[in-house]
Amino acid sequence: MMSMRDAFGEAMAELGKTNPKILALTADLGPSVRLSAFKEAFPDRYFNVGVAEANMISVAAGLALEGFIPFCTSFAVFLPGRCFDQIRVSVCQNKANVKLVGSHSGLSNPGDGATAQSVEDVALMRALPEMTIISPADGLETKKAVFAIAKTKGPVYLRISRAETEVVTKESDTFEIGKASVLRAGKKVTLIASGTMAGTALSAAEEINGEVINLSTIKPLDQETILKSVKKTGRVITIEEHGIYGGMGSAVAEFLSQEYPVPMKIMGIQDVFGQSARNYEQLLEKYGLTVENIIRNFQEFR
Repeated sequence: MMSMRDAFGEAMAELGKTNPKILALTADLGPSVRLSAFKEAFPDRYFNVGVAEANMISVAAGLALEGFIPFCTSFAVFLPGRCFDQIRVSVCQNKANVKLVGSHSGLSNPGDGATAQSVEDVALMRALPEMTIISPADGLETKKAVFAIAKTKGPVYLRISRAETEVVTKESDTFEIGKASVLRAGKKVTLIASGTMAGTALSAAEEINGEVINLSTIKPLDQETILKSVKKTGRVITIEEHGIYGGMGSAVAEFLSQEYPVPMKIMGIQDVFGQSARNYEQLLEKYGLTVENIIRNFQEFR
């Protein structure tokens, strides 16, 4: 088990040592997104703008246009939720080199309930031209993703979880923006997972001879890897900790419906908001993001 936000904080501290252009901006949530080490080491490159997400984006856009690489951080429900217009106009329309980091994504903030749980952030970011979207599978991949997006020009949205999640990738695995990876070969169904659902998909695949694709880059979509797998299995289930509309599953469906239509099921949060719970696992169970539900969906294929 490993925390994505811990991995993000470690990567930022390491980046700060090697690249003086790296900046960290937060909307009063620095410790929650693990920026304390960066703040201590580079206080002149750490900016807490207060509870003012829209202002943070505007500041970051200006800094990016002056040659810096600002990482804007908050909870995913607030970033992009509270600052969509500024992201659209100041960042994307200017192709500004701003990195957006939404932590506590999906249902991973159980105690605070629906107002602090983000189930629509990918849909918002997918709609924006110029935006790249990355949802890593685990802490190891999170760290690699941070290094990769720091080297990439243009707007990027990185979606990470609050919860500790299963490590499903390897230290030796390479990470490339725009490239999916096959975590397990299989023959009967293609399971496409993003973010925290990669481990769940792997567990289910063992029972149903499924091929598991870790779609850590949601935009741009790795059409080649998806198509190769689907032509072999002939069936697809997508699994994501996000609403069923506009997310990763929608992106896959839009592509396959035009290129290679096959029976498909989209697993996610079914057009509802989240709610509070004593622990994260209770919410995953309530909203059907489980191994058992993947197997049930597979068995329903005709």
